[in-house]
Amino acid sequence: MPHDAVTQGSSLPNKAAKRLAQVPAEWRKTLIVLAIGAASVILLAAREWGEMAHQWWNIDTYTHILLVPVIVGWLSALKLGELANITPRPWMPGLAIVAAALVIWIAGRTSGINILAHAGAVGLLQAVVVTALGPRASLVLALPIGFAAFLVPVGDEFIAPLQAITADIAVALTHWSGIPAVVDGIYIDTPIGLFIVAEACSGVKFLAAMVTLAVLVAFTRFESWRRRAAFMAASIIVPIIANGIRAWGTIFIAQSQGVEFAAGFDHIFYGWIFFAIVVAIILSVAWRFFEREPEENGWSASQVAAFPWLSRLEAGSISPIVAVAGFAGLCIGAGIIGAIVAPAALG
Repeated sequence: MPHDAVTQGSSLPNKAAKRLAQVPAEWRKTLIVLAIGAASVILLAAREWGEMAHQWWNIDTYTHILLVPVIVGWLSALKLGELANITPRPWMPGLAIVAAALVIWIAGRTSGINILAHAGAVGLLQAVVVTALGPRASLVLALPIGFAAFLVPVGDEFIAPLQAITADIAVALTHWSGIPAVVDGIYIDTPIGLFIVAEACSGVKFLAAMVTLAVLVAFTRFESWRRRAAFMAASIIVPIIANGIRAWGTIFIAQSQGVEFAAGFDHIFYGWIFFAIVVAIILSVAWRFFEREPEENGWSASQVAAFPWLSRLEAGSISPIVAVAGFAGLCIGAGIIGAIVAPAALG
C-alpha cells in the first residue's frame, strides 16, 4: 500500500479524535447518555421499528417518511450554534415521560393496535432525548424533537372518507361539465363506463406527504400562529380538492378519448407531476408571507434562558449515571410487565 494512503487513512481517526476533543465535556457525557438511552428503547421496541421501516420502504403512502430522519437531522444542525451556549443536564421528570411512552407502547402491543404501539415506540425515543438533554436544550430543539412524530405511519385510516370526498367532487364537476353521471358511494357511472375511486386514487399518499411538508414550512417560515393555521388549512384543503379535480379530469378525458387513454394520461400526468404543480402553487402563494429564515425557527438559547419557569424545571436535574440507570430500570420493567401481560406478543 502506498505510504500516502497509509498516512491519509491513519489521519482520519486523529481528525475524529480532535473534533471530539472540541466537544465540551458535559456534552460528551450527555451524548453518551443519549446513545445508551436511544439504543435501549429502540432495542426494546425493535419489532415496532421493524414494522415501521417496512411500511416506509414498501408502502407508497409512507415513502415520504424516509425523509423525516434527514429533516430532523437538518433542523437539529441548524441549532448547533445555540446548543453550544447551553450546558445540558439530564432531567428526572423526563423519566416520567419515558414511563408514559412505555405505557402507550405496551398498550398498543398487547392490544394489537399497531398505530398505538408505533406511536409509543417513537414517543420513547423523543422522551429519551428530552431526558438526556434536559429542558433547556430540549426547548431549543423543540421543533426537531416534535417533528420526529411524523415517523409514525399514519394515513391509511383516512382512505375511506377521502374516497367518498373525491367521488363527490368528481361527480359535481362531471355534472358541471355537462356529462351525466350517477354516484353510488365510490362508484361513478357515466355514458363511457363505470369508474371507481380506488384506494390508490383517494389522494391519501399525497395528503400525508403534504401535511408533513406543511408542518415543516409552517414552523420554519412563519412566526404568526394565524398564518401557520391558514397555511396548514390550505395544505389540507387544496390537495383534497385537487384530487377531486384529478378524478374528474380522468372521467372527462375518457368521454372523448376512451378509458385506456384516460388511464394512461392519469398515470403520466395526474400522478406526482400534477401534485408537484399543486405544491408549487401553494408554496408560491405563501412565499410572500414568509416571516423568517429556517435557521431562525424555534427559541434561541437566550430566549429559553429568559423563561421565568425554567429554573423550576431545571431543579429536577440528575447526573448522567442516574439517567442511564433510569433508562435501564424502565426498559427492564416494561419488558417484564409486557411479558406477563402478553407473553406471546412479546415473544
